[in-house]
Amino acid sequence: MRPAPIALPGAAGADARPKPPPRPTYEALRVFARNPSALAGVLLLATILAITIFGPMLMHADPFEIAAAPMEPPGGELLLGSDYLGRDVLTGMIYGGRATLLVGVVAAVLSMAIGITVGALAGYYGGWVDETLMRITEFFQVLPTLLFAMVLVTLFSPSLATIAVAIGVVSWTGTARLARGEFLRLKRREYVLAERVIGAGDARIIWRVILPNALAPLIVSATLAIGTAILFEAGLSFLGLGDPNVMSWGLMIGSNRPYILTAWWAVTLPGAAIFLTVLAVSLIGDGLNDALNPTSRGRA
Repeated sequence: MRPAPIALPGAAGADARPKPPPRPTYEALRVFARNPSALAGVLLLATILAITIFGPMLMHADPFEIAAAPMEPPGGELLLGSDYLGRDVLTGMIYGGRATLLVGVVAAVLSMAIGITVGALAGYYGGWVDETLMRITEFFQVLPTLLFAMVLVTLFSPSLATIAVAIGVVSWTGTARLARGEFLRLKRREYVLAERVIGAGDARIIWRVILPNALAPLIVSATLAIGTAILFEAGLSFLGLGDPNVMSWGLMIGSNRPYILTAWWAVTLPGAAIFLTVLAVSLIGDGLNDALNPTSRGRA
């Protein structure tokens, strides 16, 4: 089902095609660079990524290894103490960050891919395609997302891949609605209509003409989706649905929660790592919104 071509006066060839409005990349970068909160988020996230990526290369330790007596407080033999089994909390946080961030990024990418595809098709074609896809979106939107993710993880056995897929499958609806709105707004622009006049295919118009001009709000949504996915992973691991063979921040919190009053550091420190990571991603998302949204920059 393809929208009917609309004739444009004077648009007889490729030379007469209206061009898409230029994307103010340098201006957006300048606005982003002048945002202290966004820069703080970038610095914080870069620090966390550096520790979780390069830390294991330098330590060469096993996060599941018994390193000291159980529930040894910070500042003794171990810098951040030990958990209820005697495992090093610092080692667990460094290695656990890899799994948590990996699941968050993969889940966010999957969520964005599903959401953008559904929203783009619904907004571009309209009609029964729009109605069908939006009813499917509403069905997923009213499902209890955490419960649905728990069911998927339980059915297909807990693993990093299963958790990432489960989070991505249950968290794409907001992106779909956002993408649909952008496509509804942009599909009647002159440069899109000109592409139809010269016979461009639907695939080219959707992915190479409209989508690049709809990316600004979708990029912001992607950054926020990463933070949401990290919280989701932590929640599933806290409930015992994480991969028991891979250390993660959520697994550290969940396994040590019965001892929170006697070994608070084993729960508080991984929780603080999750908080700081999500905070950094949120600050970057807010900064991107200010930089990419002309209205927020006062240029509307």
